[in-house]
Amino acid sequence: MIELDDIDRALVRALATDATASAGALGRQFGLSQPACWRRIQRLRNAGVFRGARLDLDLERLGFGVTVFLGIKLATKGRVSLEDFERAVRAIPEVQVVDHVLGAFDYRLRVVARDLPDFERVLRRRIMTLPSVGNVEANVMLSEERRPGPL
Repeated sequence: MIELDDIDRALVRALATDATASAGALGRQFGLSQPACWRRIQRLRNAGVFRGARLDLDLERLGFGVTVFLGIKLATKGRVSLEDFERAVRAIPEVQVVDHVLGAFDYRLRVVARDLPDFERVLRRRIMTLPSVGNVEANVMLSEERRPGPL
């Protein structure tokens, strides 16, 4: 684990808000020269603090009006069934996130769809036909509040 000082944490927060911010602008904001800020960002990147930069897509504007969280309990367990399930579920484009979890379910999926009939189609034709799927619980997202992380 890399040691972070207050400026490193501030840089991480700023880049989490806007990954396109330049080293020059961030340097001015935090009292650093552009080269000093760039070196800090590179040190954080090389240490693996940043896994990549992503676009924050507006799913509704792209035609995906429904987000559903699925809890999936596998019918059979074992190394082969987990790998088969994970490989198959990653191939479904509507599945945005696959979390292998501990608890009542084996997996939590975040699934997007155009509307509820479209979600039903994805559920029946794609998800329920996956290897080893047993119990499924669905929670439709009504609203989302994104909160910054602990930095």
